[in-house]
Amino acid sequence: MQAPMIGGVRVRKGDGETVRLRRGSSLTDLAEKIGVEPASLVQVLFNLGEMVTATQSVTDETLEVLGAELNYNIQVVSPEDEDRELLESFDVDFGEDLGGEEDLAPRPPVVTVMGHVDHGKTKLLDALRHSNVVAGEAGGITQAIGAYQVETEVDDQPRAITFIDTPGHEAFTAMRARGAKSTDIAVLVVAADDGVMPQTIEALNHAKAADVPVVVAVNKVDKPAADPTKVRGQLMEFGLVPEEYGGDTMFVDVSAITHVGLDNLLEAIVLTADAALDLRANPDMPAQGVAIEAHLDKGRGPVATVLIHRGTLHVGDSIVAGSAHGRVRALINDLGENVDEAPPSMPVQVLGLTSVPGAGDNFLVVDDDRTARQIADKRAARMRAAQQAKSSRRKTLDELFEQMTRGETSELLLILKGDGAGSVEALEDALSKIDVGDEVSLRVIDRGVGAITETNVSLAAASKAVIIGFNVRPTPHAAQMADRENVDIRYYSVIYDAIDEIEAALKGMLKPIYEERSMGTAEIREIFRSSKVGNIAGCMVLHGTIRRNASARLVRDGVVVTQTTISSLRREKDDATEVREGFECGMTIGNYQDIKIGDLIETFEMVEKPRS
Repeated sequence: MQAPMIGGVRVRKGDGETVRLRRGSSLTDLAEKIGVEPASLVQVLFNLGEMVTATQSVTDETLEVLGAELNYNIQVVSPEDEDRELLESFDVDFGEDLGGEEDLAPRPPVVTVMGHVDHGKTKLLDALRHSNVVAGEAGGITQAIGAYQVETEVDDQPRAITFIDTPGHEAFTAMRARGAKSTDIAVLVVAADDGVMPQTIEALNHAKAADVPVVVAVNKVDKPAADPTKVRGQLMEFGLVPEEYGGDTMFVDVSAITHVGLDNLLEAIVLTADAALDLRANPDMPAQGVAIEAHLDKGRGPVATVLIHRGTLHVGDSIVAGSAHGRVRALINDLGENVDEAPPSMPVQVLGLTSVPGAGDNFLVVDDDRTARQIADKRAARMRAAQQAKSSRRKTLDELFEQMTRGETSELLLILKGDGAGSVEALEDALSKIDVGDEVSLRVIDRGVGAITETNVSLAAASKAVIIGFNVRPTPHAAQMADRENVDIRYYSVIYDAIDEIEAALKGMLKPIYEERSMGTAEIREIFRSSKVGNIAGCMVLHGTIRRNASARLVRDGVVVTQTTISSLRREKDDATEVREGFECGMTIGNYQDIKIGDLIETFEMVEKPRS
């Protein structure tokens, strides 16, 4: 029995069975699962109005549409499920087998410090750690996640607390979201003189999304304009009711400068942890946790700051963190000291990885280096496929026919980075007003404030965009990456220079306009026959100049008979390059013999017309 026709293609239909595919799969992957030729799936999709190659990563929606057409239930496996299945295939259990109740031991709470920029988060941690963190920060703004452990006493019992300092500036929202997901308790720092600000609300939303208890530190109470009561009133509007008002949120008045209330803040954190959370972990199992930050150090290679969730990490362990793997060469605590092991809730820097993991990647200890490498390689392949599916721009047949109808449209893609939101907005507005016609268009695919980063460069490389830096420069890594990827970065400090250059670039993308310029006209007065070259036209040049190899048209009774070129040109017995008005000449025209006395030969050239 032959397979049924689907959209004009003979493909075996399914019986509604489920087919599981990883995110970013290609039509070839699906074809292998259902036992058909990839080319037939390409044809089915083409008939459905979408152009996709057999090896191209396909979006989830396209896979589901194709599955519905072929009567298969396509299940796209989420990255989390895929990772769990990958680990299970290596007999690794991430986060499931924690041991029995007797194996669990108390662990310190992990606390994320959040809040608006310049409300004193890092100064507060600085005071708690008795070290100067702020002095080393660019512009006094935290631009990475730092993790520190602080010792305190509650009810005469020594207690450790792990702090994660997340950036407060609005440009680092994603980082702050990562910080909230790695934490047990969120400390919301609000300046008593400033009150609740936009990033304060944003930070609170991250904490709520992570479903963690919140302790509010009302900072800068030493300032004359401080009004802690006002802060309490403002936060009550967002659902944080202080304990003294009958709620369940602890508010502590502190000052990072005078160290007022610091002990009370630590006590509030410990009490909140004891009351709301059961913080225990198995310290004897292989270590698992999360990489909260990672960078490439010139002298030490890839360095990852990891937070241990459960188990104990030892020097010499084989680990895999995201798509990076390696053997732990050294562990460095937050004081810069080398340690041999890191128990649960302890933040340490790990040396020995082969590459830099992504911030937020899970890490775990495995049996040997070979297993670590295999898991990392499979994760890297999966991430590449998912990224390709995400970045591939689908082109439907409707879009293709539309482009063919109006002629191919060129597009200049830009990424704007500036020193301030206002200047970026002004630049984008000015560039959007540049008009050079419908043939080319300008599109800003990303904009932002601050230095040009590697993320900007990778986006530009993937989309073939130009980066415009307005009063900003790239980071050293971004500059190296731009050279490597051949990404064009333009720097400006005057907005008009940027507008003029972009307008010139757009005009350069326009297809040239040519106009015809008449060169000369000759009349055929006599025709000579030659066995070697065919018919030779004996002509008189009526006006202008006739040049050899020039474009020409043969005109008879006002009608163009043919368009051709001047093949040969002679003046008397000599070859000539050109013959001017008033002189006689002999010529042959390319591949055309049907000439008559009285015909006119007009020569012309196509000249590019400058655009206004």
